[in-house]
Amino acid sequence: MKKSLLALAALGTFAGVAHAQSSVTLYGIIDEGFNINTNSGGKHLYNLSSGVLQGSRFGLRGTEDLGGGLKAIFVLENGFDVNNGKLGQGGLMFGRQAYVGLSSQFGTVTLGRQYDSVVDYVGPLEAGDQWGGYIAAHPGDLDNFNNAYRTNNTVKFASKNYNGLTFGGTYSFGGKAGDFSGNQIWSLGAGYANGPLVLGAGYLNARTPAASGGLFNNGGTIASNTGTSLSNYAVASPVYEGFASANTYQVIGAGGAYTFGAATLGLTYSNVRFANLGASFTSPYKGQSVTFNNAEVNFKYQLTPALLIGAAYDYTRGADIGGGSRAQYHQGAVGVDYFLSKRTDVYVTGVYQHALGDTLDQLGNVVSAKAGINGLTGSSNQNQFTARVGIRHKF
Repeated sequence: MKKSLLALAALGTFAGVAHAQSSVTLYGIIDEGFNINTNSGGKHLYNLSSGVLQGSRFGLRGTEDLGGGLKAIFVLENGFDVNNGKLGQGGLMFGRQAYVGLSSQFGTVTLGRQYDSVVDYVGPLEAGDQWGGYIAAHPGDLDNFNNAYRTNNTVKFASKNYNGLTFGGTYSFGGKAGDFSGNQIWSLGAGYANGPLVLGAGYLNARTPAASGGLFNNGGTIASNTGTSLSNYAVASPVYEGFASANTYQVIGAGGAYTFGAATLGLTYSNVRFANLGASFTSPYKGQSVTFNNAEVNFKYQLTPALLIGAAYDYTRGADIGGGSRAQYHQGAVGVDYFLSKRTDVYVTGVYQHALGDTLDQLGNVVSAKAGINGLTGSSNQNQFTARVGIRHKF
C-alpha cells in the first residue's frame, strides 16, 4: 500500500513538472463595422462586415520546453465572419494558420499552412497592415502584401534575431501526382530593425497559381474550382483577373519605415510578374508575360498615446498588353484609430481609387480598367470609394 502511494506521488510530481514546462494560449480578435461602398458592381452598398482592420479570428498557440533550448510549438488559427458565424478562408476550419514545429537557438522550423516571406517581412510596412485594413491594401492585393493568399503543405524556416537582422524562407510542395513542380510555392525574405529604422525585403514564386490547389485556389479569395468553366478560376479582383492563367506568379517586394518622434514615414515597392499566360486556362495571349509595378508612401502620427492618424498614397502601373494602353491605379487612404483600452479600439477608414487605361478581363478581352479596392466587389467604372466605421476587440 505504501509503495502504491509513493508511486502515485511520484507520478503526480512528474505530471506537475511536465505541466509547468508546457503552455497553451487561447487568443483572438473580433472586428466588426459599418461600410459604405459607392460602386459595388454598379450599385451603392451599405452593410456590416467583419474583419477589415484585422481578420476576425480565434486561435490556440502552444509551446513545450523539451530541454537544451529546444521547444515544440504549434498554432491553430481560425477565421470567421461575426455577422453570420461562417468560417473564413473558403470555409476552412483553420484557414488562417495551422502548423507545428520546433524552435531552438538557431531558429524555428514549422510545417503546415502558413504565411509566405513577402507577408512576413514586407507586409507589415504597408498601410493596410498597420491602420488601414484590407481595404487600404494595394489594388486587389496583387502583391499579397496584405496576405490575401496563404500557402498549404509548407515547410518554413525563421532565423533568430541577429542584432536586428532576421531572415527566413518557405517551400510548399505542390501535391500534384507525377508533377513535382506543379503548384509549388517558395519564398525568401529578410528584415532589419534598429531603433527608428525598419527595413524588409521578400520574394515569392508560385506555379500555376489559379489551378486547383494553387496559391489563388487553396482557400483564399478565389472562387472554388469545382468544374471546368472559366468562371471557376476567376480571381476576385478585376485588377489582374485576366492574367491569372499564368504558369508562374512572381513577386519581388521591399519596404522601409523611419520613425522620428511621434511620426513614422514608410515606403513600399513591388514588382509583380505573371509569366507564360494560358497555363491554367485559355488565354489569347498564351505564352506571353506581363508585369505590374506598385509603389506606396504612407504616414502615421501618434497624436496621443490613445489616438493615431494615418494617410497613404499608392500607385500601380499595370501590364503592357497588345491593343490597349497600360492600366494605372491611383489610390488614397486615410484613417483614424482611437484606443479605448489596450484591447479595444474604434476606427474610421476611407479609401478612394481611380483607374485609367486598359486591362484584360477573365476571357482575355481588352477592356477599360475598372477600380477594384481590395476585398470589395469591383466597380462598374473607373472610380470607387469606400468608408468604414468599426470596432476591434482583442482577447
